[in-house]
Amino acid sequence: MKLLTRSLSAQESKVVLALTEQRRRETTRAEIVNLLGGSVKAADHVIESLRRKGWLERATWGEYLLVPPEQGPDAFGDSNLLALASRIADPYYIGFSTAASHYGLTTQHRNVIFVVTPARLRPRELGESHVRIVTPSANKFFGFEPVDVLGYKVMISDREKTVIDCIDRPKLSGGVGEAATILAAASRRFDWTKAVGYLERIDSGALARRFGWLVDHVKADIPPAIRDRLLQLAALSRKTWLGPDPARARAVQSAIGYDKTWHLFVNVSREELSGSAGLGRRKSVKKGS
Repeated sequence: MKLLTRSLSAQESKVVLALTEQRRRETTRAEIVNLLGGSVKAADHVIESLRRKGWLERATWGEYLLVPPEQGPDAFGDSNLLALASRIADPYYIGFSTAASHYGLTTQHRNVIFVVTPARLRPRELGESHVRIVTPSANKFFGFEPVDVLGYKVMISDREKTVIDCIDRPKLSGGVGEAATILAAASRRFDWTKAVGYLERIDSGALARRFGWLVDHVKADIPPAIRDRLLQLAALSRKTWLGPDPARARAVQSAIGYDKTWHLFVNVSREELSGSAGLGRRKSVKKGS
């Protein structure tokens, strides 16, 4: 028996996502014609393709059953997966490395979709991707906006909140080194006023210290007034650390160590952070080049 491929075209995605959003398992030929807004012949072609790929099963003439996505789609595109993952919880936002990937801030591809929601839900699978539920504290559940994905509104953290989230919980972004790289990439199109406002809203001096140190590390072009606000916010907390808590774990070998400016013990190896050092510096264009 020939294995069915379950990858979707744009029109096929529209049918599957519409039924999934409505939590429906059945549809009719007339409904699909109306949904696609084209000719009956074009809709019949989509229906036949979905049947061939294993998405629809005909119940009787003109009536079809949806084979649900959770039963094992083999080849979802990233956009399809985000749209489907967005139906898992409400309220929610797609965050951390998933959001960073959406904005092109990381080249690392992971088969994990991070859904941030106050709802207590179990993780689940979408095709070959694992949906991880992240439950934030109430003062950190903000900074997201609707983004159009295949005609559906998907809530994704904005660039500034994405960076802050990744620095706050670097394990969900690929580690401290990758969080630094994400910050460097984002800093070239960054609303610094919005970012420091978010940090003030979160009201964590420890997070401000980590953010500030990484800004200096990647040599991002931060306005002096914003840096001053960061230092004032950082002063609200005592000495803290970046990386594993040195009080609970041993200091990392070749750790960078204590920074006097931010009163921060950087418990991260120089090797891990070497690739992001100075990465946020704007490149000057030489005349005549």
